Amino acid sequence: MFFADLDRADAERRLRDALDGAEDGELFLEYRESEALTLDDGHIRTASFDAARGFGLRSVVGEAAGYAHAGEISDAALARAAATVKAVRAGHSMTLDVAPRPTNAQLYAPDNPLRALDFAAKTALLGEIDAYARARDPRVKQVSVSLFGEWQAVQILRPDGNRVADLRPLVRLNVGIVVEQGGRQESGYYGSGGRFAYERITSPEAWRAAVDESLRQALVNLESVPAPAGEMEVVLGPGWPGILLHEAIGHGLEGDFNRKKTSAFAGLLGSRIAAPGVTVVDDGTIPDRRGSLTVDDEGTPTNRTTLIEDGILVGFLQDRQNARLMGVSPTGNGRRQSFAHPPMPRMTNTVMLGGGHAPEEIVRSVKRGLYAVNFGGGQVDITSGKFVFSAAEAYLIEDGRVGAPVKGATLIGNGPEAMQTVSMIGDDLALDHGIGTCGKNGQGVPVGVGQPTLKMTGLTIGGTAVR
Repeated sequence: MFFADLDRADAERRLRDALDGAEDGELFLEYRESEALTLDDGHIRTASFDAARGFGLRSVVGEAAGYAHAGEISDAALARAAATVKAVRAGHSMTLDVAPRPTNAQLYAPDNPLRALDFAAKTALLGEIDAYARARDPRVKQVSVSLFGEWQAVQILRPDGNRVADLRPLVRLNVGIVVEQGGRQESGYYGSGGRFAYERITSPEAWRAAVDESLRQALVNLESVPAPAGEMEVVLGPGWPGILLHEAIGHGLEGDFNRKKTSAFAGLLGSRIAAPGVTVVDDGTIPDRRGSLTVDDEGTPTNRTTLIEDGILVGFLQDRQNARLMGVSPTGNGRRQSFAHPPMPRMTNTVMLGGGHAPEEIVRSVKRGLYAVNFGGGQVDITSGKFVFSAAEAYLIEDGRVGAPVKGATLIGNGPEAMQTVSMIGDDLALDHGIGTCGKNGQGVPVGVGQPTLKMTGLTIGGTAVR
């Protein structure tokens, strides 16, 4: 019903005309509702709702692509877009690439989560969370609570008449707490979400757990000491620390960077790029996960794609265009932020699989090092593989025991080299709690990460304390 004013037969006719002489392309139709509510310091600071719809039309020939989009879904707008993308054509007859295979999979419920709670109930919930957090500890000075939700309906049409549709819910709850003691202030943060209804994160058990975890982190940071600097062994905790893997390794394994040979991993397919035992997959098929999709934004069903197997590079993440140019099959990783953006190879849920060591055994093996269990921001250079990450919660390890929490620790390294230093892999694989957003070429998409506890040797720690 969201695209009822566009006749399907007329749209397919426009699409066939626009892609005449092209080898691939599609019409991507989108309707999206989104909302965001934020309570800060006891007051509702922001409350927004937005509904948007539009289309993106793409024509692909070899390495070239023409893309036009509009926020108006009509035959007139589509005609203008078709005239634009016609500029990309081979000039001779070409065979249209085969359509993506169909799927009956349904990885998440299609219901719109924004309709489950009215505005009054949502604002009351934020106030209840704020009151609970302040009552938990007298040192709590500031509380910030945010609730986000969206529902996206997409249709993907191809000139051969193939049509794919998907309904995608997405919700998230964030709780940030600032505590003060003796004039010192520190903060903690916890977020959770996924492709499901609000009730999964707004039940009393769920939001109280979020508050308790945010408060725990803030109180831990009150006791933190300056982080040491230098080269040392590092133990990464399970779950969200997989964001380091996502940035340091994942982006470098996306097909476009490797086809263009701008990735540090270009030309290394079949080579050892990580220590034995390291297996990394990108899995867009995990039910209800933030990074999962029934089909990607080109209509290809998502997959569980093995990227690194026992330390050997065995695959890349592919959209349709880069897969065709590299002579391989698409992996269901063609993603876009919205109808206004063309698709490109992107991660979904990127996970390092578990090993055979107990987490306690891994910690006991460290004479002196850093135990990083939560990360804040980070960045990576795709070409060189160099990365820098800040630890939001970390501890010293002394003689095999977890010691004092530290503040200001940054992990500095090179992705291909760092993966070679993995010496122990835990048996406690965990996924993150559903908070990741990945940026690439100005586009942001929801993603997930995961890993077990693991030990890396010889990473450089940037800190402020003198060893």
